[in-house]
Amino acid sequence: MLGTLHDRIMALVEKAGGTWGIVLEDVHTNERWTLNEDHRFFAASLIKVPIMTAVFAEAYAGKFAFEDKLKLRQEDLVGGSGVLQHMTPGTELTILDLVTLMIIQSDNTATNLLIDLVGKESIREIMRKTGMTNSQFYNKLMIIPAELEGYNEVTAADMARHLKLLATGKAISYDSCLRMIAILKKQQVRDSLPYHLPDPDADIIGGLPLWELANKTGSVSTNEHDCGILYVGQSAVIIAALSHQVPTKTARDTIGRIGELVYNLYRNGR
Repeated sequence: MLGTLHDRIMALVEKAGGTWGIVLEDVHTNERWTLNEDHRFFAASLIKVPIMTAVFAEAYAGKFAFEDKLKLRQEDLVGGSGVLQHMTPGTELTILDLVTLMIIQSDNTATNLLIDLVGKESIREIMRKTGMTNSQFYNKLMIIPAELEGYNEVTAADMARHLKLLATGKAISYDSCLRMIAILKKQQVRDSLPYHLPDPDADIIGGLPLWELANKTGSVSTNEHDCGILYVGQSAVIIAALSHQVPTKTARDTIGRIGELVYNLYRNGR
């Protein structure tokens, strides 16, 4: 079924130019369609998904509670996405609030606080456990060390693999996966994968939405990405679309067109 999209997706990415890594995977049937799935891209904010999973793993292990609070310090404030950079030092936030801000607003200050909380090695360990074998994590966000060990990099295949474990309840615990999916569904950055989708509640009063999306975007320099789980009816489809050297507007529009193709396929085909 996903294979029927081949020609249309290839036409989209060829028109857009640049380099693309794409994975489409039906969670129920395991059918896959891929393009350059193992090509490494700068992770940008996609790295926040395994960071979230690492935080949930540490909480599940009893190392802290989500209700525990962390204090915002002046030296924690970094630029880029997110509201915390504008908050008063000394403000306290729960760990769960920080995770939520990291995902739904892509807050970089929240991300760095959580990296300090769990440590880099725990993030690398959760990436290994979830099969992100061609990806790597080295650095906090918006901070460039003088002696750079390496770059945060991910592949479409690794992002899809990680998301599938969340979608099937096989990362950490079923309850943890439910909670992480719920956070991803609250995503406020909606300018890529869902951009061309119809209003999910357009024709429904008190019923189920036409679709739901649990996703995370990533954007840095000449890289534009969006990865998520698209729910249409009883179906769930992983979409991982990563791009490099594509103009921002073109990349986001192209990713949105891919999302639209998958939505229409499942809305009309099943």
